[in-house]
Amino acid sequence: MAMTEKRRVLYRQGSGFWRMTAKWALFFGALALLDGGLLRSWGDALVWPMIGILLWVPFGIGVVWYPKKDQKVVLTTRELRVRRKRLPMEKVNLLHVARLWLEGRSTADGGEPVAEWARSERLVWVPLWDGRAFGVEFRDPAAFAKVFGAFAVEACGGPDIVRARAAAETYPEPHPTRPRRTADANDGSWLDVLDIFD
Repeated sequence: MAMTEKRRVLYRQGSGFWRMTAKWALFFGALALLDGGLLRSWGDALVWPMIGILLWVPFGIGVVWYPKKDQKVVLTTRELRVRRKRLPMEKVNLLHVARLWLEGRSTADGGEPVAEWARSERLVWVPLWDGRAFGVEFRDPAAFAKVFGAFAVEACGGPDIVRARAAAETYPEPHPTRPRRTADANDGSWLDVLDIFD
C-alpha cells in the first residue's frame, strides 16, 4: 500500500470545550444584563454569574461537554487519534473504505451514501483488516467520511488500482463492534475496542 512518509493532518475535530464555554458565558452574561438593566439592580444581577460558575463543573463539563460527538479526533496519514487513543493506519482496511467510496457509498451502517445520511447519524465506522469495525462519532460525520474516503483511495494507489485490488483480493467483511452495557455507560463504547488501539 502506497503510504506517504510524511505525516499530514487530514482532518481535525476539537473537543468543543471553548465553544461550549463561550455559549455558557454568553447565556449567563445575557441573564445578568437583563436582570441588572431592566429588572433589578446590578448588585442583584451578580447572582447570575455566580450561579453559572457553581453549575459549570457538575452540569457544564459533566453533561454538556461530555457527548462523544465533541470528542477530540485527529486523522493523519499514519494514524487515527480518538481522544488519547491511537490507531495505526496499518490496522485499518483502507481498501474497503476506498472501494465503498468509489461506489458512492460509505462506512455508515448499511453502506448508505453520505448524501443520504439522516441528520441524526453521527457515526462513521472504521473497518480493520481482522474483520472488526469500530464507530467514531462526529459533529459533522459527512465531512470526515469524505476526507477518509478520498485519503483511502489515494493511499491505495488511485481508483484503478483500488478496483483491481478489490476484484482480486479477499478480506473479512467488517462487522461493527458494538459496545457492551456496563454500570458506567460512559465507558461502554471503549470496552470492546481498547485492544484495537496502541
